Amino acid sequence: MTALITRDELVQEIEAGSVIVLDALGGEYYAKAHLPGALALVEAEVESRAPHLLPDRDAAIVTYCSNAACPNSQNVATKLERLGYTNVRKYRDGIQDWTEAGLLVES
Repeated sequence: MTALITRDELVQEIEAGSVIVLDALGGEYYAKAHLPGALALVEAEVESRAPHLLPDRDAAIVTYCSNAACPNSQNVATKLERLGYTNVRKYRDGIQDWTEAGLLVES
């Protein structure tokens, strides 16, 4: 199972520019709102897009989706790990937790 990251830890890493954040919802959900600087990467596109989008397999990566019940972030993380990415974590509580905490999103 993928390691987890807390909201507070993720805020610090985004502010420091030390993490690549991946929105596993994609499409209209990504267009409507996503975490600051997040890139869209859905499960069906991991194999085709990850090598170009994420050339450094040791980079710090965090996946997220809507909330703890949403499986997308784990599915994307699992595929990345199978492709050899070594530092993948999951923000389990997702954008719902982020916005409920009053943090800004991009659209």
